[in-house]
Amino acid sequence: MRLDKFLKISRLIKRRTLAKEVAEQGRIQINGNQAKASANVAVGDTLTIRFGQKQLTIEITSLRETVKKDEASSLYKVISEQEV
Repeated sequence: MRLDKFLKISRLIKRRTLAKEVAEQGRIQINGNQAKASANVAVGDTLTIRFGQKQLTIEITSLRETVKKDEASSLYKVISEQEV
């Protein structure tokens, strides 16, 4: 699954276009490597995302095409959340 689509479905970022912009700014890493919006993600990958003054590190636990809002957080596990 594409990175931008995963971020939208998991509701970490609300819109796919916004996810693409964040990736283009170099604020997302997959397993420690700079990520593009079109990069493929898989179960077990570690994502590091910078939101302003926060840095969120998650591990992907599941991939699905659609998910209900209250089940979106089941697609990933938060490893760390810290101020930058």
